[in-house]
Amino acid sequence: MHATPVHFQRRSGSAQPALLGHRVELQLLTTLKCNLKCSYCSLGVGEVLGSQTQVDYSLEQLERFIATHLAHKEVYVTFYGGEPTLNRPLMLEVMQRFPHWRFQLQTNGTLLDDLPPWALERLSNVLVSIDGGEAITDGYRGRGIYRQVLKNLRQVRAAIGGSVTARVTWGNPATGFEELDALVAADSPFDYLYWQFVADEMYADDSIERRKAVLRRLIARFFERSDRLYPLIPLMGCVRNKLFPGRAQELYAGRTQCRVSSHLINVMPSGQIFPCPDMMYAPQMQMGSVQDNWLQASPLQATPAMPCGACAAHSWCRSNCMKNLYLGYVKNDLRYRRNVVEPICDLLRFMGEEIDRHDPQTWFNRLSLPLRRELTDCAVYEYVEVMP
Repeated sequence: MHATPVHFQRRSGSAQPALLGHRVELQLLTTLKCNLKCSYCSLGVGEVLGSQTQVDYSLEQLERFIATHLAHKEVYVTFYGGEPTLNRPLMLEVMQRFPHWRFQLQTNGTLLDDLPPWALERLSNVLVSIDGGEAITDGYRGRGIYRQVLKNLRQVRAAIGGSVTARVTWGNPATGFEELDALVAADSPFDYLYWQFVADEMYADDSIERRKAVLRRLIARFFERSDRLYPLIPLMGCVRNKLFPGRAQELYAGRTQCRVSSHLINVMPSGQIFPCPDMMYAPQMQMGSVQDNWLQASPLQATPAMPCGACAAHSWCRSNCMKNLYLGYVKNDLRYRRNVVEPICDLLRFMGEEIDRHDPQTWFNRLSLPLRRELTDCAVYEYVEVMP
């Protein structure tokens, strides 16, 4: 007679649920191998990149984990890496086994044209990593990558069932308005542009003021017209949060919009589960295991050490990147706080002030009903953190 296995929702004695709300983003890292060598790659920290190339868990184990911990939740999967398309068999098998889920792909775009049409049609959103214009992108990623990515996108765009979003890591202070604006031009294969301010020490000298000059132009362009939306997700999201603060919380059980504290779990190829894809090098951050079938609350949670609650931007920002806040205030890394966290917060506050100068309520009043709905309910908000 075999004993019935016991599944634990949490290892610790904490009463906090492992996941908040009714949604969960299951980020499956299909491999930690990549075909590019981007100079700023966050997985390079702790030598994570390239450390796991094969998936060690079976889909039967994944299915058991899901039945135990994610039952009755709305699941959307992000295929992540490394470069996730280097393990196409896993991607395709997951999409076939769980046809009721939504799927997003985060990719460098170089191998998109290798995916079968039926898989492209099932993708609700494709996040394509690009760094701005051709010179900056190729400088970080390799010669010819910018043109290759755009060529591949134009080749498969008609087959993709959902949206295509340019995901820009805004690291280089030389990134200009024109190259960001070009990513959402009429002839661009991108539907939306999303950026993150780089979590690295790249804010010295006049780099913050140079970024603010670009932001000022982007925000002015955003409010120029009311017959269409300028599809920059951080600006759309900030305006939405200012006009409808409840929308910033309702999908996330009232918590921060950085999903690592509430409803995002990252499954490494090893089967270990971490809250933040940038902190998978830290053993103390592990929050679960597919093979051992356990899950507990994310270790990355808001604490009194984080100053967000006293910030004037908190009602619409809902706190910045939890990794940044953790390193800057919980670990008390004063250099990281001064050189990374505080400059990013300064840029976010500046965005809010610039938006207010354009009287967003009056602008919103002029929008048609379909445009109002796109601003308040854009599906891409669920796939990226609205705040950069």
